[in-house]
Amino acid sequence: MAEALDKVADVDIDEGTFKYVLIKVYHSPPAPAQETSKYIVRGYMTAEYHSDVYDRVMPNIERLGLACECVGGGRINHQAAEGNIKVYGYSQGFGKADHSVAVTLLKKKYPDYKSVTFSNDGY
Repeated sequence: MAEALDKVADVDIDEGTFKYVLIKVYHSPPAPAQETSKYIVRGYMTAEYHSDVYDRVMPNIERLGLACECVGGGRINHQAAEGNIKVYGYSQGFGKADHSVAVTLLKKKYPDYKSVTFSNDGY
């Protein structure tokens, strides 16, 4: 199932300011095999609520035979022209994501950006 995990992009986000979720994607085979997992970041301008982002992503994950769970959310301000991303805030429904995990994934996706940071302040 590692191949299925590889088919799931680590990051899929829009430009602008929007809600995002941090999702754990995993495959749990029967024992004694070990669970394999990874975290992904998703955020879209069209999402009014954090659950809208998760509801958009979940069916695509499940079609690959994988499971997923939202482990938190927040907001992202993505200014591509300036090469800046700021992650902050929390989700009322899912709680605050570990923004440091999200930033690590974003830095991998956008290695040429000037600034990819997070703050635990704000909503």
